[in-house]
Amino acid sequence: MKRKHSLAIVGMLGVAMSLTACGDDSSSGSGGGSGNEGGSEVGKVGVILPDTESSVRWESADRPALEAAFKAAGVEADIQNAGGDAERMTQIADTMIGDGVTVLAIVNLDSESGAAIQEKAKAAGVATIDYDRLTLGGTAEYYVSFDNTVVGELQGQGLADCLGDKDANIVYLNGSPTDNNATLFAEGAHSVLDAKTNYTVVGEQAVPDWDNEQAATIFQQLYTAADGKVDGVLAANDGLGGAAIGILEGNGQAGKVPVTGQDATVEGLQNVLAGTQCMTVYKSATQEAGALAEVAIALAKGEEADVTGTTVDSSDDSEVPSILLEPQSITKDNVKDVIDDGGQKAADVCTGDFAALCTEAGIS
Repeated sequence: MKRKHSLAIVGMLGVAMSLTACGDDSSSGSGGGSGNEGGSEVGKVGVILPDTESSVRWESADRPALEAAFKAAGVEADIQNAGGDAERMTQIADTMIGDGVTVLAIVNLDSESGAAIQEKAKAAGVATIDYDRLTLGGTAEYYVSFDNTVVGELQGQGLADCLGDKDANIVYLNGSPTDNNATLFAEGAHSVLDAKTNYTVVGEQAVPDWDNEQAATIFQQLYTAADGKVDGVLAANDGLGGAAIGILEGNGQAGKVPVTGQDATVEGLQNVLAGTQCMTVYKSATQEAGALAEVAIALAKGEEADVTGTTVDSSDDSEVPSILLEPQSITKDNVKDVIDDGGQKAADVCTGDFAALCTEAGIS
């Protein structure tokens, strides 16, 4: 079954609230406001990012991309960060709803707290969007993200390409167990690597809250349990990959054991250029932010957004209308693609010893 929309209500509410929302560009806590000074005919959109720990992308990539997307659309937006605190996210949501946002987009910290926020918004006549992470059991009108199963498939194929046909012992460092995306990443990677009969999984563990320090501890334990006989590491993002690389370096194995990643962070791209990381997955924040802006505007106008399909909410088998973008596999051969797309700046990646590696990769 598909989730039902309340577009007509939202549309009427958007017109009414636009009168009170005009000129209100207030912000509190760790967030900030953006948008046109005179308000918007579609009211104000609230966006709550999750933290600064699971990935540096939220503040370095998503926030500026979202600010630019809503500014270009002439829509007032209040963008804040919950700082990894579910209670704080709830407080921010309550404030945004009270301040008259017509649409609320969240990147949940966990499905339970995210669903509760969406229920409050629904009761107040505010439409909600799941941004990047699906809220299981939630009531979001739409889901905007990259195809996260494909992300995992790219990671699995990337590791397989680096390992080749040799027999190999693999360790999985999966993302947070409270993040539905992490489940999809792992499923996608397993769908590729489990078909390789010459690969053996010698360790697999989820990293709570995507915490890099915990990832280092967990990987050290898995590495020790495998007597150091690890030939490849399926790390769910660049932060976890970097943690594994640090342990491998301490054991003289950095660059010898392929490690995957995700998010095409500065550190991740530098590791790819240096050969200590096999690959990363690039997800354009500009594309994702632009897609969110389009959906938010459609909702606020009482219109239906264009979708690429639906995503199944595994908690109740409901189908959530979705806009799923295509991620890109990044290796040493095409790091330049991320720079050219504006995902990272050459000045940030090509520092110190990495300058020569950037030149070799055609990055100037």
